[in-house]
Amino acid sequence: MTMPFGYASPEQIMRDKADYARKGIARGRSVVVLQYEHGILFVAPNPSRALHKISEIYDRIGFAAVGRYNEFEALRLGGIRYADVNGYTYDRSDVTARGLANLYAQSLGQIFTESIKSMEVEVVVAEVGDTPDGDAIYRLTFDGSVFDEHGLAAMGGQAEAVSTRLKERYRDGMGLAEALETALAALTEPGGERPPVGQLEVAVLDRNRPHRKFLRLPAPRLERLLAEAAAKSDPAAGATGQPAPGTGAQAPGDPATGPEGDIDTGSGA
Repeated sequence: MTMPFGYASPEQIMRDKADYARKGIARGRSVVVLQYEHGILFVAPNPSRALHKISEIYDRIGFAAVGRYNEFEALRLGGIRYADVNGYTYDRSDVTARGLANLYAQSLGQIFTESIKSMEVEVVVAEVGDTPDGDAIYRLTFDGSVFDEHGLAAMGGQAEAVSTRLKERYRDGMGLAEALETALAALTEPGGERPPVGQLEVAVLDRNRPHRKFLRLPAPRLERLLAEAAAKSDPAAGATGQPAPGTGAQAPGDPATGPEGDIDTGSGA
């Protein structure tokens, strides 16, 4: 039996699509999601102020993504519509991260199977509970696979290396300052320079907040948290009032400098 010209087996087609998606996702920078004492922390190096990798979906649910901006933005908007409709039709408590993860898994899996090009995205959907045991973190890959993560998740860029460094430093019940320091240490390559505070996108799902749990943390708050973490790890340095490394603090007389970094074009967020 002769094969038609240009024939490729289904296995080869799936492998090619998977390789294409992985390469696209790996071009971006990593994003870290981890539990801390009062909720869930999201940290992403992101020099863009217009394009967000971290967003709110619903009362207790947050969203983080890497890859092509236009593709994961479509997923985010679809998730918001799903949450609003179900919360209005039934009850707000019926909107869960698990239901949203199932919706995303169906969409991603269908596109991966039926379309010529798979989506170049990886997504985390997280929900904060009334107690740490009620927290949930789901990571979804480009082919619709769902991973129920426990305590932490890393995706995009050098995700395996970042995840390894994160697991080495992570512990249950960390305070927010320690969790932020842990996330930044994991995102920084050995011997490398950590991202300036002005180029970080950071948010939390805080279980102690009323109603809407999602909160973005501005640069001044991040500087205070990093200084607090540095003081706890080195009490002598904290007593002298020295700024924490990487917080962007400037000495008197230094010229003001703006953040440097790549521009998020949407093709490799």
